[in-house]
Amino acid sequence: MQLAYFFTLLLCIGRLCNGDMYMHNPRGCNNRLNEESATRTNNNRIFNSQNNNRGGYNVGDKNPEAATNQEQQYSMEYFQSSANVRPGTDSLSGRSELVVQWTNQHGCGGNEDTDPHKLNCNIVLQYLCQDDVDSAALDDGFTLRNGISTDSQNYNNIASTSTKADFDARKNQDAKVNRAVHEPWWSYDACNKRERNKGLFVATQNLEQRGAVSTRQNPGGDRSGWECPEDRDYFPYWHPTVFTDAAILAQNESMCEYYKQHSFNRAPKSLCVEEFSAGVRKHFSDYSTKESCEANSHSWVEYYQMLELAPKYTSQGDCEKDHGDGLSYKWGKPFDPNKIENHQPIVDTCFVQPPEIDCKAADWSRVNHLGNGRAGHPLNYTWVLPHYPSGNKKRCILRARYNITTDDYDPWNTFASNGEDKIQQNPLVDVAEGAQSLRLAINTAQFGRTFQDRTHVFKLAPRPSNFNADARVLNLNVRGKRGNIVQTFPAVEYDFYPTRFSIRKGLDYLHVQWTGSNTHKNGGPGGDGQTGSAGEGKANTDRHNLLQTIDTDVNYPLPWETMTMFKDATVMWVDHGDITLAQSNIEVFLATAGYYHCLDGCSKSLDGVGTPLQRTLDNANPSFHGIVVKFESTGEYYYICTRNNNFTNRSQKGKLTIKEA
Repeated sequence: MQLAYFFTLLLCIGRLCNGDMYMHNPRGCNNRLNEESATRTNNNRIFNSQNNNRGGYNVGDKNPEAATNQEQQYSMEYFQSSANVRPGTDSLSGRSELVVQWTNQHGCGGNEDTDPHKLNCNIVLQYLCQDDVDSAALDDGFTLRNGISTDSQNYNNIASTSTKADFDARKNQDAKVNRAVHEPWWSYDACNKRERNKGLFVATQNLEQRGAVSTRQNPGGDRSGWECPEDRDYFPYWHPTVFTDAAILAQNESMCEYYKQHSFNRAPKSLCVEEFSAGVRKHFSDYSTKESCEANSHSWVEYYQMLELAPKYTSQGDCEKDHGDGLSYKWGKPFDPNKIENHQPIVDTCFVQPPEIDCKAADWSRVNHLGNGRAGHPLNYTWVLPHYPSGNKKRCILRARYNITTDDYDPWNTFASNGEDKIQQNPLVDVAEGAQSLRLAINTAQFGRTFQDRTHVFKLAPRPSNFNADARVLNLNVRGKRGNIVQTFPAVEYDFYPTRFSIRKGLDYLHVQWTGSNTHKNGGPGGDGQTGSAGEGKANTDRHNLLQTIDTDVNYPLPWETMTMFKDATVMWVDHGDITLAQSNIEVFLATAGYYHCLDGCSKSLDGVGTPLQRTLDNANPSFHGIVVKFESTGEYYYICTRNNNFTNRSQKGKLTIKEA
């Protein structure tokens, strides 16, 4: 089966190595949950990362003790962009920006004649969001969750002739409330049943399954959570997917028009749908082309990706007119996971489309180097967080995929029909007449690869009513985990992130927030790295605070009386309920990670809290939802974490420049 040409783009090639793609802000899990070992327990817990077992960060804890249930886990919470945001433009108005940062081992970017690379690559950032639910109310349906067990969700195939009751019973029996969910059960079920794309180049690999669970990288059809392997290994995918495209950092900017045209954010994708006699959708059928679908009396249905529904517009005319809010409204069939989950028919309706995928050339990075890019800065992308007009809080995950091919063949023009002899498994080569042949080490399942990392669940909250709609919100977070460089690798040591950045006086808001774990012991088994978790304070724990210092060369904070960083700052929002945080107490709040709200005169003062804060912050919370401030004067300011600042560990410092608008 040779599908349309754009179905066959290969984005996955490379070789086996120690570590390949790791997100550091927001923290990537690499399939970790809360392990005290240096290696993760289950590398197929949620997805197939193709990464080293040592990578990833534990899920955050709300309290000074390790979480024992999902209610006690901490989810980072960022504010959405406002209705004034204009995605795809240079306007900063209304934006909420989250700087995504990662390392990728095999290099990326460049590949011009004057600056060659021996590989082709891109990096794809996608997200999945749904309306938030109270963590205590998590059920066994399609609710994004971290779980409290490192076991994978179950999956047992059922016959396509099964009844609706059988279908639901199988789904409900497989889904376990204590295990992580990043994709719905029905998505994997459809992937397992759907015929794979036989137009794809598979080299010498013998794909053992007929369904889309078998790819050249995954020939045995092995399962990782409820992830669809064909969707993981190729982009843009040719069927609907639950993931929304945020950005693609391409090998070359000339490819961007192609990606924009075929991203699910704008291009409709189709699936073969089987129905119950009552007209309610049963599940997606086995057929993957329009011809085979309709020949078997099923419906070939065209879906669109949606940000969320817009039910107040009840006709196509009202829906698709310019509403003056910068959003794109579409009339059609939205790929609605909630309706699919509940067997509800999807009919033409009004919905908000996601912003067009952002595409730019990937930054150049060195091959075999899990570190910064050529300019000396961490590899990063500034994600403009979406605006949801419903005003609902969302729970989300972020997926980052790193796709590489070598230059040994042309990945754009190599298909099943013409690629049989291009790459062989461990081929023999003759180097001279009459000489002994030599063998090349080529594994055709690994000569092209897709590596991946994902976050734990995080939240996107609507902006508070006192936020200016034109204000840009910037997020200041903490990356890294406890330990020195060889103990944490391929994760990183502690650092504020972004480490240095600028904001505009009066127009930009700064949201300070971080997360941490109580179980970063980094013990055995250690895999192929060093165990241990060097650091200060209570063993295994992450803790942070922020105090002004005079310069990055200085390892002491300023005395409280001389701190000026927040002297003209306005508190726009603060977590901890309805407290009012005076300007003069911002330093106290940040220095104690929210443990104290003031020096005196409030309920959480130094004298008002019964148990004093320990000097190494051990009884402070590892995660800090934080504070949002607006600065009313310009200046350059430096800050430090007092705990994570010794010779063994990274010097956790940062610089903030406040400039005129």
